Amino acid sequence: MIKTLTSQIDTNKAAYVLKHVALKTPLQYHRKLSEKFGAEVYLKREDLQVVRSYKIRGAYNLIQSLTEEQRQRGVVCASAGNHAQGVAFSCRELNIHGVIYMPAITPKQKINQVKMFGGDTIEIVLIGDTFDECQAHALQFASEKEMIFIPPFDHVKVIEGQGTVAKEILEEQSNIDFVFVPVGGGGLCAGLGTYFQTYSPHTKIIGVEPTGAPSMKEALKAGKPVVLDTIQRFVDGASVKKVGDLTFALCKDLITDMLLVPEGKVSSTILQLYNEDAIVAEPAGALSIAALDQYAHHLKGKKVVCIVSGGNNDIDRMQEIKERSLLYEGLKHYFIVRFAQRPGALKEFVNHILGPNDDIVRFEFIQKHNKETGPALIGIEVKSREDFALLIERMDGHHLNYTLVNQNENLFEYLV
Repeated sequence: MIKTLTSQIDTNKAAYVLKHVALKTPLQYHRKLSEKFGAEVYLKREDLQVVRSYKIRGAYNLIQSLTEEQRQRGVVCASAGNHAQGVAFSCRELNIHGVIYMPAITPKQKINQVKMFGGDTIEIVLIGDTFDECQAHALQFASEKEMIFIPPFDHVKVIEGQGTVAKEILEEQSNIDFVFVPVGGGGLCAGLGTYFQTYSPHTKIIGVEPTGAPSMKEALKAGKPVVLDTIQRFVDGASVKKVGDLTFALCKDLITDMLLVPEGKVSSTILQLYNEDAIVAEPAGALSIAALDQYAHHLKGKKVVCIVSGGNNDIDRMQEIKERSLLYEGLKHYFIVRFAQRPGALKEFVNHILGPNDDIVRFEFIQKHNKETGPALIGIEVKSREDFALLIERMDGHHLNYTLVNQNENLFEYLV
């Protein structure tokens, strides 16, 4: 089956098709990362693509391959992000009518982006509270109207389109030891891995998923695609409940290793890229770089490529990204504090328990039994992990009655 699948994937042909549509994005040497890991590290900047992600490659390659009769019927897709933009752009470029289903909760900024790329050739349907519900409506609509459904990853034409990323990399660099690639449904990994297997077989493909959505990791463990019960959607460009059947069939033999990266680590990497390199990476786009620390002992003296898969990051998300980063780095902590019912208890906390580098960033009393005051929810930022250890030491030394909210996921989600 693998040989049959591989023979159907013609990435060189896809590159010719995409020549005047998709940008050949830069492969940039990154000095700081290279120095940090004692390696030669390059970033493949798909965040600088026409629609700010690689998704245009697969979407356009599939849509342009449709017959004239299929084009007349029009296309349908379901997406709240990069795939929707890739389909919208392709519809406008090829003058094909498209219906794009997006969850009702999709931020206005993303809706406007899709409208901008698609223009008058597309219409947007907002429906469903989740992506899965939205996609079910899209599939039903496509079936009823006999329109062509454009999947985000599980199609040979999509896979070979995404594989053009690998072709561009090898046109600029050879003897690459490692490629770190974000994995959602697996289309990029399958296309890129197939091309490297043919033209640079010694290169190791390292897949990277967010910890909260390990769909490929679990599929590899089970030996087949599985449906995850729940996923965290923070890394939205790489968070799916089930990888594709075609993509799994390819990836299981192409991936050397599959890494999971905590969402907090992804957030820290986004902020680092923004502050130090002026790179605006979306969470999925930062995955590959965020994974490098896990592989540090393998990288010394090696040539490494990280795929920065996209840059569609809403400015409204930056506060959440900063919050997740601080929590992950151990620099922000939330407590429920039950102050002693006596005068001066709060003043004592501020003057004698808080350290010189500790800042209160949130303070509110929790109403209890309809009383105006109860325990207090306090958010504290520290400058280092050592400061936090000292803070806990002082709280315990003063016999403060407290609960560390960070350590209780259900309580944290409810209160914070």
